[in-house]
Amino acid sequence: MLSRCIGVDREVFAAEYWGRKPLLSPAGALPRDFCDLLSPETVDELIAERGVRAPFIRLAKAGQVLAKDSYLGPAGFGAEVADQIDSAKVLSQLASGATVVLQGLHRLWPPLIDFVQQAVADIGHPVQANAYITPPDNRGFDFHHDVHDVFVLQVSGHKRWVVHEPAHRHPLPTQPWTDYRDQVAERTAAEPVIDTVLSEGDALYLPRGWVHAAQAMDTTSIHLTIGVSATTALDVARAVVDELSCFEEFRASLPMCVDPAGRDEMSATAAKVIAEVVSRLRDNAALLSTAAADRLISRHQTRTRPEAVRPLTLLDAAEQADTVRVRWRRGLHATVDHGTDGRVSMRLVDKTITFPASCAPALEKILTGGVTDAGHLPGLDAADGAVLLRRLLREGVVVPA
Repeated sequence: MLSRCIGVDREVFAAEYWGRKPLLSPAGALPRDFCDLLSPETVDELIAERGVRAPFIRLAKAGQVLAKDSYLGPAGFGAEVADQIDSAKVLSQLASGATVVLQGLHRLWPPLIDFVQQAVADIGHPVQANAYITPPDNRGFDFHHDVHDVFVLQVSGHKRWVVHEPAHRHPLPTQPWTDYRDQVAERTAAEPVIDTVLSEGDALYLPRGWVHAAQAMDTTSIHLTIGVSATTALDVARAVVDELSCFEEFRASLPMCVDPAGRDEMSATAAKVIAEVVSRLRDNAALLSTAAADRLISRHQTRTRPEAVRPLTLLDAAEQADTVRVRWRRGLHATVDHGTDGRVSMRLVDKTITFPASCAPALEKILTGGVTDAGHLPGLDAADGAVLLRRLLREGVVVPA
């Protein structure tokens, strides 16, 4: 995935651009287009035929987000919900210059579902996909910064992008551009870092915080924004601090008569707690780092989605577990724990599945992600292998290869 979004080697991108500075990648360094991911025909299909609902769509015009009733409505008999796209209303808004934003396409459109799963594997951070459809000579949003990194992929038409230095570097999700309006305005008064027109097949990487605005040229512009929500050192620190809850002294109440409005008294209390934190971190670094890692893994899993399963397909495969070839479900995280009770546990984010200890070698092999079948699982004969695969298929842990 990443190679389609950048015009330099992965190692160069990671060392020189990721989180640091923008990268403009003309189509000559990329595939000719991105129409396998999205196309004008796809946009029409999503708006007219797919029953898309809010919040998977929003509209904006000249920097203002439009009211939902200007493009949503009920879908008629059998689908009496009031928040589905009204395609005629969308047409009217497009004709008047509004930008359509199709959001969360990594949950709606199969090519982008696959693309985003690959992106998570390539980048290691949560990823989303939105599409922006802007009519000629119009813009949807004013100068602003995003709180996530973006890869802009120009699908069709032309769009002018003007990019300025950050007003606030590496903004967190709690630090939107609206908190820095004056600084953003000051940045846009200076010379831009990038002022270019993206054409079909061009790509642009913007780290979070870089101030930008975009306007369609003489044709309707469609571009994809692949957004990346980067995990930060602050996230790691929070995970470590959360693990301090296992120590009694950090769960205990502060003394009575601590005045929360008294800066000197509260500063002294904070200094004492900081000293206790430093002591615990020094004496329990290995324990806390391992526990914090588990928290971060769990957080990552809740912010990304493993490969979707097809329920009927998996149920049918489970009935043929003695012959079906399977592989690990991509993006699903699990660990295998060996108990002292003759059982082995597979721990997933949302559940724990137990098996006889004899299944441990087979589970370890399946976790490696290779393709296997009931007759080639270590430690089990073909019959027991089929029993194991049947269970894993029904639990949505493995999928047919």
